[in-house]
Amino acid sequence: MFLPKYPDSPTPPPAYPTVADQTPARRPVPQISVSTGAVAAVLVGGVVLTALLAAVAVTAISVAVAAVVLRSMLRDQYRR
Repeated sequence: MFLPKYPDSPTPPPAYPTVADQTPARRPVPQISVSTGAVAAVLVGGVVLTALLAAVAVTAISVAVAAVVLRSMLRDQYRR
């Protein structure tokens, strides 16, 4: 009752690989649709973030230059 049932004439596997065994089965790639509004939003966001980064860099450089100038002015003042 619980014994497995085997086929009457089993076929042995081929001794050499076939072409079907060598090529993997390709699955269909899902289609991704990107709207022009999404592309525009990403571009505008990138431009805004780049502008903010440039503004932070310019501010940091100007603060560093002002600190060097103030330091040199204060150092000259204490020497006298």
